[in-house]
Amino acid sequence: MSLGGGASRRRGAALEDALLTAAWDVLTTAGYGGFTMEAVAERARTSTPVLYRRWPDRWELAIAAIRHYGDRNPVAGPDTGSLRGDLIAYLRDASSKRAAVAAVFSMRMAEFFDETRSTPQQLREQMLRGRTPVTDEIFERAVARGEADPDRLTPRVKSVAFDLLRNELVLTQRPVPRTVIEEIVDDVVLPLVRPAQ
Repeated sequence: MSLGGGASRRRGAALEDALLTAAWDVLTTAGYGGFTMEAVAERARTSTPVLYRRWPDRWELAIAAIRHYGDRNPVAGPDTGSLRGDLIAYLRDASSKRAAVAAVFSMRMAEFFDETRSTPQQLREQMLRGRTPVTDEIFERAVARGEADPDRLTPRVKSVAFDLLRNELVLTQRPVPRTVIEEIVDDVVLPLVRPAQ
């Protein structure tokens, strides 16, 4: 295959970025059913051996593409000065940057889970491996400010805000409105973590 243009000069990180960006594009447009090494190579303007040298199986390439998208679109953990403000800002950013991932997980990956005999939860764990959740930083600041009781911050409680946001993203397939985010924070999370009076 002729690579044409400047494609043949891509090396290292630039080449890997182009390959994973192409893989993400194929995954989001064709789903895992249409996610082939040939389709990704064509989108990236390269050859399939270039892909197979890095990812022996298409499912490994799919995981790498999703991780790459997350790395290029990190969710911020802003310090607004209050737990409520931090959680709302975090969830709004997560909503805008994770809507595409939620759509891929819920609508585009059925064949992936059949092929790998895995679950969405297992895939999510692979995506998060080696990463510190943004919410850990948010709640650490809240404890230091006296806004959260550390004894109440179980792993389930710390993840509930994003779990509810993800549920909304999966069900609606669009970014979550601010009013819903505020309900998650005000009606669910804050009552769970506030120190007892």
